[in-house]
Amino acid sequence: MPLDPVALTADLVRCPSVTPEEGGALVLLERILTEAGFDCRRVDRNGVPNLFARWGRKGANRTFGFNGHTDVVPVGDAAAWTRDPFGGEIADGWLWGRGATDMKSGVAAFVAAAVDFVQETPPDGAVILTITGDEEGDSVDGTTALLDWMATEGEAMTVCLVGEPTCPERLGEMMKIGRRGSMTAFFTARGVQGHSAYPQRAKNPVSAMARLIDRLSSHELDKGTEHFDPSTLAVTTIDTGNPATNVIPALCRATVNIRFNDRHSGASLIRWLEQEAAEVAAETGVEIGLSAKISGESFLTPPGELSELVARAVEAETGLRPEPSTSGGTSDARFVRAHCPVVEFGLVGKTMHQVDERVEVAQIEPLKAIYKRILKDYFT
Repeated sequence: MPLDPVALTADLVRCPSVTPEEGGALVLLERILTEAGFDCRRVDRNGVPNLFARWGRKGANRTFGFNGHTDVVPVGDAAAWTRDPFGGEIADGWLWGRGATDMKSGVAAFVAAAVDFVQETPPDGAVILTITGDEEGDSVDGTTALLDWMATEGEAMTVCLVGEPTCPERLGEMMKIGRRGSMTAFFTARGVQGHSAYPQRAKNPVSAMARLIDRLSSHELDKGTEHFDPSTLAVTTIDTGNPATNVIPALCRATVNIRFNDRHSGASLIRWLEQEAAEVAAETGVEIGLSAKISGESFLTPPGELSELVARAVEAETGLRPEPSTSGGTSDARFVRAHCPVVEFGLVGKTMHQVDERVEVAQIEPLKAIYKRILKDYFT
């Protein structure tokens, strides 16, 4: 009997798997996949839950991989929800709950597609599923832990599809063939505190920081590249914590977030930020320190066999030819890309992370059909 992806989505939503809690989601999937003949291993690291599942022979010449996550962001104000965020309720054509869109429906669809496919037409090759409980968190011990374990154990995917929501309005509109890089820079300006009536006796870190932030935010990083939009820099906070109106503070902090294309690397951007900070420090006499966190480098899977495979299957099932895009935030594809070619395709993501997150029930079965067709086409 075919595995119902709608029922599985509802069951997964009922698992309160807020990062880093497992919530029963991976336990449920492990049971289903084991019963279907998959070799399942828990690859937990530093308290983060992860699941590896393979159908077929280890080291097969052709191995198709799916990647996804069962962890979800916090509910927020539960009183603002019109339905139980962990109820998995189906009403008005929607399945409601935290993670319904991002991305328990995607996981349910590729699990159901993989189970049905290997049981109906056992392929000459292997199917691997890597599912983490740490995509919405720091992502240090999630998909990276799975890939590290796979390298140690001699497990490998030939290609991989990440089931994140990718479509803006209609199922089939868009797939991701890459992602922009992301980094956050933290500036600390240290001056000399003084009376605001005697600014010549102080060194104002706020003025220096304002000068630096203006230089950064008014700078055009690039005009975009063949497959990427222009890189962007957003100022997210400037803070002194100074309650007095007549005191020049000694300290000011600011944070910027940069989303960058393949014209840059995290290292090249840090060098630019350091140069700008050094120039402002020299102009103002205020010491400016910098620390940075790179969440991921930009990457691209050039249009080719994998993207064409996905596009054909999507068009066959929906009538829409998906646009290859690199827009949006980061995903675990940024880790997979170092292992094998990777493409992302999933449902419409309009309600992800919102109050009353929900997925249109009518999308889930077609997504399973797309994933199943991809598997069939890949192995034939």
